[in-house]
Amino acid sequence: MILAFHKPYGVLSQFTRDGSANLPLAEFGFPKGVYPIGRLDADSEGLLLLSDESRWNSLLLSPGGHIEKTYHVLVERMPSASALKQLSDGVLVDGKPTLPARACLLDPQPQFPPRDPPVRFRKNVQDFWMELRLREGRNRQVRRMTAAVGHPTLRLIRVGIGELPLAGLDSGSWRRLSSDEELALSQR
Repeated sequence: MILAFHKPYGVLSQFTRDGSANLPLAEFGFPKGVYPIGRLDADSEGLLLLSDESRWNSLLLSPGGHIEKTYHVLVERMPSASALKQLSDGVLVDGKPTLPARACLLDPQPQFPPRDPPVRFRKNVQDFWMELRLREGRNRQVRRMTAAVGHPTLRLIRVGIGELPLAGLDSGSWRRLSSDEELALSQR
């Protein structure tokens, strides 16, 4: 079984508490025996997969064939064409270049429900949503990449894994994937 979960802000990608105010996955009524495939930081939102089958871990997270993950990222100031090209070509994160990615400004800008707590507002600095598609998953990679090109991340939402979209899942809700969705994920 594989589940799609819309992880809210302030939720850990683990079932046990860590001493912080963040909620663990145990608060969301998942079936026994499932565990997260990969992770999202507590201050990130969006699509997180869980399963009780180890094959999904190796299939979706193996170093040689990471599945593409799509993120919508709210950043400070409008990224220039040069900044988007840098992100696409790869930037240095912890002294190592990231793999090439796909980066673009979202037009039109998406309308996501407000986050609790809200994203900080600065009267003199406009925020913009961009999309990043990555095939690797380093620790806090999206945030480090946007910071490297001068556009700090203010909000981060994973909106897709492979061809599986987040759309249709309310924050904090989950559902079991259909057999067709499982097949699509396994044949990426």
